[in-house]
Amino acid sequence: MAMTLITTNTSSGATSSSFTSGIDSTYKLYIFKFLNINPATDQTFFQVQFNASGQSGYDEAMTTTYFGSAHKEDGSGGELTYMTAYDQADAGGYQYLSRRTGNGGDESASGTMWLFNPSNTTYVKHFYSRMNNYYHDDYSMDTFVSGYINTTTAIDDVQFKMSSGNMDGTIKLYGVG
Repeated sequence: MAMTLITTNTSSGATSSSFTSGIDSTYKLYIFKFLNINPATDQTFFQVQFNASGQSGYDEAMTTTYFGSAHKEDGSGGELTYMTAYDQADAGGYQYLSRRTGNGGDESASGTMWLFNPSNTTYVKHFYSRMNNYYHDDYSMDTFVSGYINTTTAIDDVQFKMSSGNMDGTIKLYGVG
């Protein structure tokens, strides 16, 4: 299967990065690549939300799970943790994809999110992500999120933003087929 680049959003001081075209029935799998997402505000979360076709507001109900691992630069603080506070149970909030990214020049988040069959109108839409970020307190964080968007309506808009403030970085959208 080949990956086809659909679009690239490069942000500088943006409040969000939205993909409002290019997600349709052409592909059954869409992949988002996050490159050096750097928040303006220290200790913020990179997050995602979706719009069903014809809707606005980025408030689709999701059921998700969130866990992560961490290791501090000095070799201490190794952990693998399931974080129930960052899950959603059929809720319409933005879903965290990374944890408390620092805003320094050497701090950012990078990773990938997979969105499966968003144009299908029979089933809910599944997604998962894996992110690595420089946590604000000298940790390397590896975060895993998975879940489903609880609608059978096609999903055609995706928005990414920080939990607070603006961001810099590049997000690439690919179709796989």
